[in-house]
Amino acid sequence: MEQVSVVGLDLAKSVFQVHGVNAQGEAVLRRKLSRGQLLKLFEKLPPCLVGMEACASAHHWARELAALGHQVKLMPPQYVKPYVKRGKNDAADAEAICEAVTRPTMRFVGVKSPDQQATMMLHRVRKILTRQRTQLSNALRAHMAEFGVTAAVGRVGLERLIAVIADQHDARLPDEARACLFVLSTQLEMVKEQILDNDRRILADARRTEAGRRLMKIPGIGPLLASAIVACVPDPSTFGGGRSLSAWIGLTPRQNSSGGKERLGSITKAGNTYLRELLVVGAMAVVRRAKQGSAKWPWVAQLLERKKPKVAAVALANKNARIIWAMMATGEPYRDPQLAAA
Repeated sequence: MEQVSVVGLDLAKSVFQVHGVNAQGEAVLRRKLSRGQLLKLFEKLPPCLVGMEACASAHHWARELAALGHQVKLMPPQYVKPYVKRGKNDAADAEAICEAVTRPTMRFVGVKSPDQQATMMLHRVRKILTRQRTQLSNALRAHMAEFGVTAAVGRVGLERLIAVIADQHDARLPDEARACLFVLSTQLEMVKEQILDNDRRILADARRTEAGRRLMKIPGIGPLLASAIVACVPDPSTFGGGRSLSAWIGLTPRQNSSGGKERLGSITKAGNTYLRELLVVGAMAVVRRAKQGSAKWPWVAQLLERKKPKVAAVALANKNARIIWAMMATGEPYRDPQLAAA
């Protein structure tokens, strides 16, 4: 086998495709491997550059190959797709990955550690649990409405419905219906307890890291976002600046510029949906306080004079994303603009 300098690796659950080239760019390695054969092949190869598409298992394989002495780089799949010449198969994908990883302008994804992946699993489980809580609450309300039992929107109204289910002397519910609804109410209470336990773990994780404690000082950023941003951005130097991080989250305007004329539209909504959601929700809390006449955020108050609240919230989320990058890249604490001016 000739000297391999760059390898493109197309990942899957059980079948992996490898495409390797030498220093002159000539293909010298094309092979389909099983899961057990993958590490055995890379143990025999000299240290080389390995490119992979960022996916669920990419971080695990990146750590395994890096331990063997290889330089591993992960790329967003949408940036690799233009290098696929024709057709869609594993061999063509591996060849495209091998070519894309050598491009000097390619953007890469930082490799996450097992702890960072575990932290993001906390957030994903929280989303699943909150979705289940909503489903159970809606089911309880809908089923009880069939018997004419309703309550006000919100937590207090739902607790009143659960009290009706627990009251065996309430004749508005038949026995069979009460038994079925009791199962749903029991599951709802269990899911609520699991969400509280999950939130405690996320809060502890945000306080555990030095970066998380500093990020929570920013208005509009709480433990949930601080924990998620530390886990999702393992290396801030991956981004060229605060705007690059904001663009990756999807908070920058979409461009349709041509002929020297700049045309900016709404935000792209590309990239990390979860971080964008948390940033905008946190910014909305600051906007509400500013609308109530708080003089703590003059920049937001001035923006609200000419923009709608949700537009101002997105602008503040964009600004917070840039502040986050600056604080993570430099290690500096948050400096309140008013205190700095004073």
